[in-house]
Amino acid sequence: MKIDILTIFPHFFDSFLQTSILGRAVSAGLIDISCTDIRPFSESKHKNTDDYPYGGGAGMLMMAQPAADAIKHVTAGCPGKVLYMSPKGVPFTQRLAESLARETHLVLLCGHYEGIDQRVIDKYVDMEVSIGDFILTGGELPAMIVSDCIARLIPGVLGSALSAEDESFSSEGLLEYPQYTRPRVFEGMEVPEVLLNGDHARIRAWRREQALLLTREKRPDLYAQYQRRSDERKGSSS
Repeated sequence: MKIDILTIFPHFFDSFLQTSILGRAVSAGLIDISCTDIRPFSESKHKNTDDYPYGGGAGMLMMAQPAADAIKHVTAGCPGKVLYMSPKGVPFTQRLAESLARETHLVLLCGHYEGIDQRVIDKYVDMEVSIGDFILTGGELPAMIVSDCIARLIPGVLGSALSAEDESFSSEGLLEYPQYTRPRVFEGMEVPEVLLNGDHARIRAWRREQALLLTREKRPDLYAQYQRRSDERKGSSS
């Protein structure tokens, strides 16, 4: 998997690409993530990447030419799926991450200011992606989130495939069950007895029950989706 991030602030990603699990995965060659500065592609004298929007309005808009040339540069000889980080995009979910993780090359375009010239989106972007219904200063944080989430799905990055399978939103779409480590008693609170007896069947049953309870309590929307999928599976098997 190769991920190219296009941004006018590449230094934002320095520590992100060198730290923790993601940093080790990059160093081990399990995933290739590169940051490309859009500014050098600008044909303007002062390497501008923004200008005033036609029709007026507040703020500045990223120009088409630098972004388009940056996209063409990173996809030359290596076609990729281009994603634009945008609040107008499709919601980024675990299911979408799983789908994108099957791609061989992703290009994440980070907007800034008031966004980017629509012609870049129309001609070069395959998908607009949103990490939530809120506005950020730029697309750099969303690009980090998307990269991190997808990287965790690449074989070998987490060390154990089970780590990703058991997490919230994975597999059946339920929230993850509670987890505990030593000491057995902390400030009067004990680890549930079922986790200490070594009965793996009981532990699995307890964890599933907790996942269902937590999902119903904290995310009734997800629980409703889980129930609907369960009913559909029962209907198709009858």
